[in-house]
Amino acid sequence: MTSLCRDCLAVKTEDFDRCPVCGRLRVVSHPALESLTIAHVDCDAFYASVEKRDNPALRDRPLIVGGGTRGVVTTCCYMARLYGVRSAMPMFKALKLCPEAVVVPPDFRKYHEAGRAIRARMDALTPLVQPVSIDEAYLDLSGTQRLHGVPPAASLARLALEVEQQVGVTVSVGLSANKFLAKTASELDKPRGFAVLAPEDAEAFLAGKPVSFLHGVGPKFAESLNRDGFHLVEDLQRAERKDLIRRYGETGDWLKRCAHGRDNRPVSPHDERKSVSSETTFFEDTGDLSVLEDHLWRLSVKTADRAKAEGVVGVVVTLKLKTSDFKPVTRRLTLHEPTQLAQEVFRTARPLLAKEAAGKMRYRLIGVGLSGLSAYKADSADLIDPKVAKRAAAERASDKARAKFGSGAVITGRAAKMAKDREK
Repeated sequence: MTSLCRDCLAVKTEDFDRCPVCGRLRVVSHPALESLTIAHVDCDAFYASVEKRDNPALRDRPLIVGGGTRGVVTTCCYMARLYGVRSAMPMFKALKLCPEAVVVPPDFRKYHEAGRAIRARMDALTPLVQPVSIDEAYLDLSGTQRLHGVPPAASLARLALEVEQQVGVTVSVGLSANKFLAKTASELDKPRGFAVLAPEDAEAFLAGKPVSFLHGVGPKFAESLNRDGFHLVEDLQRAERKDLIRRYGETGDWLKRCAHGRDNRPVSPHDERKSVSSETTFFEDTGDLSVLEDHLWRLSVKTADRAKAEGVVGVVVTLKLKTSDFKPVTRRLTLHEPTQLAQEVFRTARPLLAKEAAGKMRYRLIGVGLSGLSAYKADSADLIDPKVAKRAAAERASDKARAKFGSGAVITGRAAKMAKDREK
């Protein structure tokens, strides 16, 4: 048995509950602790953590990051989650569940700055870092013990301490021998956790869990699996691979591998980002075009902020919808010139949305994205739309004002309308 103190980083070949060096209790022990090398690192309630870092008065308060009373919850801290608040929940329902919550608007500039600082510390550990989003990544620490002088588990514990002390947010770490099990482990001990799940333990650990426990099995798919007689992961473990493939295609093969804790995907730092996008799921289905457009504008700004932060432009705008009966609807339009501007994303996606929302259909999800990415160099002048340069200049000026004075420094006409609606 090997044990690691997550506070003083002492590694001992013995099993102990309290660290014999510093006397603290944050100890992780496992026979395979020194041999496992694949990790999933995930920030805890990232946006809310950054806001609490920057405003100590919020530290002991339930916090919601999101829009106004007619907006939705972008994310919330763990205190708010205890009241039942969840991402994508309408703000009025969230505040009904947790009336004492403090609501702040998202500031993506701050979040990307914190994300870049965390990524820099990951890159210092290993060149094999595969980002999943702004606040999570897979790491392969194979061969790093000779470089850092400690096993990968200790390097990860040091990373968690540095992020907490120097960036001001906490992370949870999952350690295993493949990406699926590492991701599974990182969800077991949140927040500020460190969990180990070795391949030899995986089958027994997963067997008694509901199929929805498997990362990637959503509520709708879980219902389908339940109807087919698969309630627990052990039901999938006992199933024939051919039968699962016959029922679910390639997904059946994926289910079989996950049920046994197998995953041969490498940590691939060179996987190029193919798109930037944002989406939200409504707490109540809606077919109201005005409401859908308000969400589309907010998501266009969010997508544009992400594209700007990553220094990319896209030439394809994609509108994503999901109907009340879970039917996906995707519409794309290729631009004359690539963009990373919220106004251009919105102006392109808006007529696509209007066409889809013209009937009586109700929707439970909306999203918008940019693909066909390339590096940003300068705003292009569109000969078909001469006003695009003026809009670009106005949006760049708005970005500078938001960066300097905060997200509420500049309000567009649509944002003003949304704020007025929230006051009604």
